[in-house]
Amino acid sequence: MQKNIILTGVGGQGTVLASKLIAAASLAKGYEVMSAETIGMAQKGGSVFSHLRVGEGLYSPMIRKGTADLLLAFEPAEAVRMLPYLRETGTLVVSSHPVMPVTAALAGTDYTGSEMVAYLRREVRELHVLDGAAAAREVGSPKALNVIMLGAALASGALDFLTEEDVRAAIRQKVKPQFVEMNEKALRYAREHGV
Repeated sequence: MQKNIILTGVGGQGTVLASKLIAAASLAKGYEVMSAETIGMAQKGGSVFSHLRVGEGLYSPMIRKGTADLLLAFEPAEAVRMLPYLRETGTLVVSSHPVMPVTAALAGTDYTGSEMVAYLRREVRELHVLDGAAAAREVGSPKALNVIMLGAALASGALDFLTEEDVRAAIRQKVKPQFVEMNEKALRYAREHGV
């Protein structure tokens, strides 16, 4: 078994933590894991993405274009940016809520994300779209977005080598104690509301 997973978003959305949770859950089940993060200008709302490979016979953490089984995107423009990595039959789980890039804000450009989601609907066979911002409000914190999206990826079947309990155990291991309950609630929310 080999799974190629790309997680993408902007700084502050918890992309790297979500990647670490998948990696920890996979390692606990005995899978080999290789990962690499490219953070860029994350502190200023710039692009953040992680390459994560799980399985046997891994020699590099980097994923070639057209070979990702799952693209987990916390922001629609970032999903479009990373789409070339998704294989034709791969799964894309994306939050429809846009994060205005600094360059667009400075230029006074209007960006709603809807045009990105429309493009993804035309281009991706296995697409799961959810309003991550609305879901995070229901859970009670914008910081829950990453685990809501991770739960949505579990619900989609794209992380079929992991269970919700595997991810819950990784949350207890990797998240500060004061945030464990919120993240467990986010995981439950994703299961209860589907993708």
